[in-house]
Amino acid sequence: MSKYIPGNQKHLTLEDREYIKKSLDNGVSFKDIARFLCKDPTTISKEVKLHRLDEWYRRGPFYNKKNFCEKRFRCNKTNACDKIIVCGVKCSSCPTCNLTCKDFVREHCNRITKAPYVCNGCPKISRCTIAHKYHYDPYFANRKYREKLSSARSGINMTKHELHEKDIIISPLIYQGQSPYQIVTNHPELDMSVRTLYTYINDGLISARNIDLKRKVKFKPRKVHKTQIKDRTVFQGRLYSDFQQLELDYFAEMDTVHSSRESKRVILTFYLTREKLFLAFIMNRCTKGAVRLIFDKLERQLNTYDFLTVFNTILTDRGVEFGDPDSLETGINGQQRTSIYYCDPMRSGQKGGIEQAHTMLRMVLPKGTSFEYLTQWDLRTIVDHINSTPRESLNGRTPYEVALENYGESILKALQLRPIAPDNVNLTPKLIRFTK
Repeated sequence: MSKYIPGNQKHLTLEDREYIKKSLDNGVSFKDIARFLCKDPTTISKEVKLHRLDEWYRRGPFYNKKNFCEKRFRCNKTNACDKIIVCGVKCSSCPTCNLTCKDFVREHCNRITKAPYVCNGCPKISRCTIAHKYHYDPYFANRKYREKLSSARSGINMTKHELHEKDIIISPLIYQGQSPYQIVTNHPELDMSVRTLYTYINDGLISARNIDLKRKVKFKPRKVHKTQIKDRTVFQGRLYSDFQQLELDYFAEMDTVHSSRESKRVILTFYLTREKLFLAFIMNRCTKGAVRLIFDKLERQLNTYDFLTVFNTILTDRGVEFGDPDSLETGINGQQRTSIYYCDPMRSGQKGGIEQAHTMLRMVLPKGTSFEYLTQWDLRTIVDHINSTPRESLNGRTPYEVALENYGESILKALQLRPIAPDNVNLTPKLIRFTK
C-alpha cells in the first residue's frame, strides 16, 4: 500500500468491489477509485486485471464468425490461398482466411491491453466487433478471490521433493516402533512439531500409516461438545494475561458438564479456590440465557453484596455459553456483581481446580450418563457429599467447614448447602436413585 494514502491493509470486500464496478462504468480512473477506498492505485489495477471476467462475443462476416482480422468487413480479396483456380468466394468468409492471408492483422483494443483492462464504461461497446472482451463483475471477482484465498491456505507448505526427503527418515523409524515424539526429538533437521507429524501420517502424506503407530489405533476420536466464542471482542481486557496481572489469592472458577448425546441438559459448576467449595446447577440448555438465569437466581438468594463477596472474580473457558460476559457481570439492579476472565484456548489446566472437582462429580455421574431426569435436588445431594470430603490441601478439613468459617452460616444456607457426617459420605452412583 502507498505510504502517501492513509488506510489499512484489509482485504477488499464485496461492497468495495461493487464500488469499483460502478466507478469503471462511469469512467473513473484507478487513481480516483483508490483514493476513495484508501488503497494504492496498483491494488485496484491488480484487482481488476486478475479478477476480470472474459467473454467471447464473435461478430464477423457471414459463414465465418471466427475471422479475427481487423480488415474483415472491408476486405474484397479472393483466392488468397492460391489453391483453387477459380474461386468467387471472398476470403473473409473462408475458414482458412486468418491462416493463409499475408495481410492478416489481428483485431485488438488498447482498452483491454492497458488501463482499465475491461470493457466497462466503453462508449463503443454497443458496436464493438472485437471477439475477446473482458468485464469486471463484483460478484464473480469476490467469489474468485475467496476461492483463491481458501486454496492458498490448504495443503502443506513444502514441495514434493522436501516431503519425500522427510519421508525417507520418518517412515523407516515408525516401522521400527519409534514414536513421533522420539523421531522429532532425535531428528531436529525435520523442523516439524509432533502434532504436524501426526497430521501428515493421518492424512496419508507419508508412507507410514496410523496402523503402524503403537498406540494411535487404540484411541477413539475425542468427542467435543463445546463450541468456541466467535466474537473476539469479548476477550478485550478479559484474557488470562489480564487475569494474572490481578495477582489474586483466591477466586472462583466456572465450567459446564455435558450430558450424554441424547440429552441437551448440562450442569453449570463453580469452584471456590480458597475453600475448595464446589457448586452445581442444572440447566435445560447450554445457552447464554440459561447461564444468565442461574446468575440472577444466585444473586436473589445471596443479595448483591454477598454475591460479590463469593463470586468477585470468575475464571472460565471460552465455551459459547459464556459468550456474553456483560450480561453476567451486570446484576439485576444494573450494578456490577462480578468480573469474568477467560482461559487461553485449549488450556483447561489454567482452571485445574474445577477440573479436579469434576472427577469427583463423575464418580457419581459417570461419563455417558444422561441428565434428562436429573433434578436440582439430586445435584444438591451430590454437592453436599463432595463438600463434606476432607482435603489434604485444607489440612484434613472439609470445604464446607472452611466455607462456614470464611463466609458464615447465612451464606451457606442461601446456597442451600449442608454438612454430611463423615461415615455417611458416598461418592458412588448409588448415592442417588437416578440410574439413567
